[in-house]
Amino acid sequence: MEKRVRSELKVFNQSSVPESKGVIPGLMIRKIAGSKEHPSERINVGVAQFGAGTHEHLHWHLIETFHYVLAGSGIVRDIEGNEYRVGPGDIVYGPPGLRGSHEWEVEESLRILTIKATNDPERAIQFNFDRSTMDCSASLEYLLERGAADMKRSFYEG
Repeated sequence: MEKRVRSELKVFNQSSVPESKGVIPGLMIRKIAGSKEHPSERINVGVAQFGAGTHEHLHWHLIETFHYVLAGSGIVRDIEGNEYRVGPGDIVYGPPGLRGSHEWEVEESLRILTIKATNDPERAIQFNFDRSTMDCSASLEYLLERGAADMKRSFYEG
């Protein structure tokens, strides 16, 4: 009996992936890995499109994030208020937790490749951070949508 390896390689164009609304008005995302249609074992990859004038407030994630600017320009601010002008070719890396807090102020339409270190929605939760009050928050509706009500998977599992 001849042993044979079956390919599971996937090749597709991102334009075949439908866009969906992001967490804020003015943000559209194409999930190109880590979705039901394009499963991935450990990562979530999307092409995010921010409209001109979009502002995503200061927030942080439980997991690390990696963003690669494909087109457009904007300003990224960190938790200390430092500003970084970004454009094509720039990389924004956020370690997990408050240390990786960031916000986006979009000047001209901005397209980024965004990679999150998980494809579990309950681990990819985004928490808003208010510098003036030092409060972190996520709406109950958002948490329920992400499966955080029951935390089906423990953060302590390997």
